[in-house]
Amino acid sequence: MIYSNIISKYTFKTLKYFSILMFLFVLSCNNKEFEPNVIDFWHFQSEPNQKKVLDEILNKFEKRYKCKVRTTELSWKDGKIKLFAAFNANIEPDVVELGSDWVAQFSSSKVLKELNRNEVNFDNFVEFSQGPCLYNNKIYALPWYVDTRVLFYNKSLLNSINLSVDSVQTFEDLLTASKAMKAKGINGFGVNGPDAHRLYKKIVTFLWSYGGDLIDNNGNFVLNSPQNKLAVSKYKEFMKYGKLENQRNLDNEFIQGKLGFLISGAWLIEKIKNENPNLEYGVVTLPKVIYGDFEQKGISFAGGEYLAVTRAGKKKKLSEELIKYLTSGEVAIDFCKKIPEAGFPADKKYFNDDFYMNQPIRKVFADQLNYAKMTPVHKDWLDLEVILEGAIEEVLYSRKTVSQSLNDLQAKAQKKFNNKK
Repeated sequence: MIYSNIISKYTFKTLKYFSILMFLFVLSCNNKEFEPNVIDFWHFQSEPNQKKVLDEILNKFEKRYKCKVRTTELSWKDGKIKLFAAFNANIEPDVVELGSDWVAQFSSSKVLKELNRNEVNFDNFVEFSQGPCLYNNKIYALPWYVDTRVLFYNKSLLNSINLSVDSVQTFEDLLTASKAMKAKGINGFGVNGPDAHRLYKKIVTFLWSYGGDLIDNNGNFVLNSPQNKLAVSKYKEFMKYGKLENQRNLDNEFIQGKLGFLISGAWLIEKIKNENPNLEYGVVTLPKVIYGDFEQKGISFAGGEYLAVTRAGKKKKLSEELIKYLTSGEVAIDFCKKIPEAGFPADKKYFNDDFYMNQPIRKVFADQLNYAKMTPVHKDWLDLEVILEGAIEEVLYSRKTVSQSLNDLQAKAQKKFNNKK
């Protein structure tokens, strides 16, 4: 099949568990008749408020273009599998939402339509969001909205060790404060343990902050660099003075006032408001890293949602108008204002909008985006992510030393992916 290269590695491993679900899903999609003024849009905005806001925005598009946008909601749990199945069965939608770290795999598999740079106002998007759009210097997707993670801290727990957040200027200061909390029976820092698709986001934050990286500018893996080994060692050291858990449970621990520090995202603001509005907390950008002659502001993980037109879609012109509409700054900021966890429009003209600057907490996120990165644009990133997380788990559970684990990771990546972007 034309799209076998996007799903062949998943077919036997994954679809045997989901075959019945997939065939029912595929049959239901395939039952849709071709209608000239209808486009199908598959997205991950599945929460009630997300669906409501998206429907309102799509209704305006429908009136403007006298068309119908038929939506299908996907979940992050199995949405990727459904996409693979649909592409393999040649019943893909016209427009699809993809995570920033998914785009390269889809664009390199030739299932997305190339977009004309002169027609999509590409330079309007903030620079760090442009990378995932590109494959072989051609544009295959547009960034919709972006966001990052910052450091949340519990004011009461800091007071209990006679410190203020102003004293936490470096990662070493953060470690010292966490150690002081642990001495009082308080979990200082939230450390992500095994947590698929989330653990790596914390790890790259440490790698980048300590001057390391995953792939260099020439496309070579640098997974076992001295900087990375130092960063992973430091990550494990934090575990001694905190709690090892998945992101959801760490968020809940922080909401309940049981955790001193946590790197988390904007979704946590809304959860605190709803579940423990009296919690005394604050947020700051990540502290500096200083060792030897090296000094650098902490670099956080940046993620985002992207929109693409499928290559086999029947209504490409209307589909392109839809993704240009949704990613335009004035529409994207309307979406982000009504869905706080969405973050910031990728359109840089709205990056520092008054809506964010007038909210102290959201302003911290805006400031952190100046010190944030996205994962490498690599066609095999999703597979690299798996073995990276596995290597970190080996370190956290002391099955291997940091040096052994990262050396093995480097060798495995070089053999499996052949250093090709």
